[in-house]
Amino acid sequence: MADLTEIEALKASLRGAARTAAALSDVAARIEGSDARADVGEADLEELQRLSLANALAAQALRGLVESMLKRRGKIAEPVADGAGGIDE
Repeated sequence: MADLTEIEALKASLRGAARTAAALSDVAARIEGSDARADVGEADLEELQRLSLANALAAQALRGLVESMLKRRGKIAEPVADGAGGIDE
């Protein structure tokens, strides 16, 4: 059975990924609803920059945690998060 700390880390990681995805979805809805000829406002661009970075970090943290859990269980030999992208050279 997994440690309580591992389960709590997984829950927190999932919450972070879900929150950043939801925040990006809100901005996307605003931009999708704007006139096709309108320029994207500076505030929206800055928010997209901040949220896309937060989303990428949250997703990578979740991915790394899941891969370490799978590796510990013997389901994968090498974590993809090691920078090789799962590709053998």
